[in-house]
Amino acid sequence: MNLSTHFKRSEFACKCGCGFSDINQHLIDVLEDVRGHFNAPVIINSGCRCEHHNRAVGGKPHSQHVLGNAADIRVKNVSPEQVANYLESKYTDKFGIGRYRAFTHIDVRETTARWGTNG
Repeated sequence: MNLSTHFKRSEFACKCGCGFSDINQHLIDVLEDVRGHFNAPVIINSGCRCEHHNRAVGGKPHSQHVLGNAADIRVKNVSPEQVANYLESKYTDKFGIGRYRAFTHIDVRETTARWGTNG
């Protein structure tokens, strides 16, 4: 089932196979924006996580992934640093943005949060 022009619900489904895929539409809108900005496919490393899978991968107990508000992403041929820089410049006072060596975390929480480095 398509959620938008470029994203399918299955891309966000919990990796444990439980079927949890209740993703926030606002996150999809942000990811469409990222795709359009870089004119490149966005790969979802991790989207929704059930509580069991979240614990298994070492996620925080109240992770935005468990709420369907988050995705860990890569953009084809774009560094995670460039992705995080774009998100932080576009959404200066919104959302959660995490910088990691191999991916960027984005979530649509109601408060602002920033963490990590790309180094």
